[in-house]
Amino acid sequence: MAVKIKTQSGTIDISNDVISTVVGGAATDNYGVVGMASRNPLKDGFNKILQRDNYSQGVVIRQQDNGIAVEVNIIVEYGIKISEVSKSVQQKVKYNLETLLGITANAVNVNVQGVRVSED
Repeated sequence: MAVKIKTQSGTIDISNDVISTVVGGAATDNYGVVGMASRNPLKDGFNKILQRDNYSQGVVIRQQDNGIAVEVNIIVEYGIKISEVSKSVQQKVKYNLETLLGITANAVNVNVQGVRVSED
């Protein structure tokens, strides 16, 4: 399924893979986020951190009447306040979707799938 934007010149179709890449990039760009996690940890492996080309496995996109709802699965660094990291992810994802793609995000739900201790 793709998001369709109607303009005067025609229709623009944005695939879910493109949206997932923008969402995953915005989520992993936040301080305290170690990486993206799979939405199916039992099937894809518990400790697997997704690479940039697999962000679609960690993002769920649901089309709504006047926008989209996004679900992001992340792994957070140990010792960082999870609620603050989650709020930051929500804000950055929403901002990037609106500025880069012109899509309104009605909801950005963040699921913290795990906590990792950083290796110093």
